[in-house]
Amino acid sequence: MSSPLSLFVTGTDTEIGKTLVSCALLRGFAAAGLSTAAMKPIAAGASFNAEDGLWHNEDADQLDAAAGAVLPPEVRTPYLLKAPAAPHIVAAQEGRTLALAPIVECHREALRRADVVVVEGVGGFRVPIDREHDTADLAVALGVPVVLVVGMRLGCINHALLTAEAIVSRGLTLAGWVANRIDPAMRFADENIETIREWLDREHGAPLLGIVPHLAPPSADIAAKHLDMTTLLRTLREPIRAS
Repeated sequence: MSSPLSLFVTGTDTEIGKTLVSCALLRGFAAAGLSTAAMKPIAAGASFNAEDGLWHNEDADQLDAAAGAVLPPEVRTPYLLKAPAAPHIVAAQEGRTLALAPIVECHREALRRADVVVVEGVGGFRVPIDREHDTADLAVALGVPVVLVVGMRLGCINHALLTAEAIVSRGLTLAGWVANRIDPAMRFADENIETIREWLDREHGAPLLGIVPHLAPPSADIAAKHLDMTTLLRTLREPIRAS
């Protein structure tokens, strides 16, 4: 029996489609015959549901809906924060400490429950968790390949190249990137995508895994049809490359 697979989904910024792409990846893995589970280890922004008596985060709920194996809430999201703001700020206000070790342990548990576990980060790649650690440290602690979601809008080339450089500088495998067309009116979108594709391939060997069109409303099933799961699975099954 093959070992379970996992990846960390990060983005060039917040609100650029990490959850949509994460859900699309879950659908794609399922279509490839793999059982799936998802984690949103740190979620900032929650509302109380009187029907089940629980606090819910919209992104985490979407991941649950897309995954085949739904994890217990405390495993899927060990740190659920109420205010929609930078997690280290909200955690301090709520008197909580965000630690990497519990997340790593929850990830181990998730790997026991599915063939592939998709872990969605919070915000961009270097969002602080506390005064010393950020989400880049979380990706390193998990030790899994990274998929970068690039929100296609003005400034995305710089954001994509900087984020990719930060990922690789941590010794992580950049398994590929997804262009998400969040701004349907963006000028020269195709040219921007081609520029990013050329640079990320040349500098890091990171393939373009797909171009997700502007979707209103968002649909993980439609987005999944635009992803190259064959290339991604091949990368995930390779031994981790040394930096």
